[in-house]
Amino acid sequence: MLSKIFKRHETYLLLILIAYSVLVTSVNRSFLTFENLFDILRSSAGMGILAMGVLVVLLSGGIDVSFTAVAISGGYIAVKVVMASGIDNLAFAFLISCTIGILLGAINGCIISVFKLPTLIATLGTLSVFFGALTTFVGTRSVNAREMPKCFIRFGSAKLLQLTNARGHIYGLSFFVIPLVLVVLLTWFILKYTMLGRGIYAIGNSEESAVRAGFHVTKIIFFVYCYVGLLAGIMGVVYVSEVRWVNPVDLVGQELTVIAAVVIGGAKLAGGSGTIWGTILGVAIIRVLHSTLVFLGLSSSWNDLFVGCIIIMSVGITSYQYKLDNKKRLSFKV
Repeated sequence: MLSKIFKRHETYLLLILIAYSVLVTSVNRSFLTFENLFDILRSSAGMGILAMGVLVVLLSGGIDVSFTAVAISGGYIAVKVVMASGIDNLAFAFLISCTIGILLGAINGCIISVFKLPTLIATLGTLSVFFGALTTFVGTRSVNAREMPKCFIRFGSAKLLQLTNARGHIYGLSFFVIPLVLVVLLTWFILKYTMLGRGIYAIGNSEESAVRAGFHVTKIIFFVYCYVGLLAGIMGVVYVSEVRWVNPVDLVGQELTVIAAVVIGGAKLAGGSGTIWGTILGVAIIRVLHSTLVFLGLSSSWNDLFVGCIIIMSVGITSYQYKLDNKKRLSFKV
């Protein structure tokens, strides 16, 4: 049992997270408090939602760098539509943002599945197209907290669990955990219990073998990018509610951080390998590193250094485990 545990990539990620948390706590005891942990969880919700979509794309053997443009497009357009229509309702905002996300994801899906373009080149192009269309046809004006519809403000401040610290300050577990948990469970169910999920893994390992096994590759790839668009739409509303203002130039440029979290979690860029639990740990490591630099008295520039080191370490561990598995398979055949 112990040998099986230490064969899993997630075990090493969990040990890294625990060791780093102990280090930060030894320097500054205010890190390991419910108040701080709830803040980290709140700020991780949006990245966690996007990471689930990126995981599905990487499992299929593709890569998407346009999801941040999709997320900010959904969030910004949702705010604008709610303001213009006067329908100050969170469900309506989610409907608008998710619809935009699915439509933009479908564009990616059509380009990649029908025209067979390389996923990186295709989504790099649509990143610019989506961002340019948003700023050209929708607008560039920021919406601040005073103008923001009340449904976003209420959602951003709502708490599932409310506590009070020694200074009388009220804090709690953010409502953002609900969409995050729902997205994680939905992604887990699709990948583990559906033929669609099996097809995603099969395409990531070998598209030719997936076709021979009877999977409809074009439909599955189209679904993958529509699903990423849906999750980006959800994240758009979460992001706007978190920061309580929106600018159409936000988020774009942060896609590599989300991809890094998924890669740290053990997903292979070549496709066919990756887990929900590993992705969650990857996001946790990225967010904890980003949130704890102030506790260590370091500037934000150290964040890139730490993340880069963990990426190299994570990829190295994954590669080493893959080589060991290959050696065992070869020795077994002999």
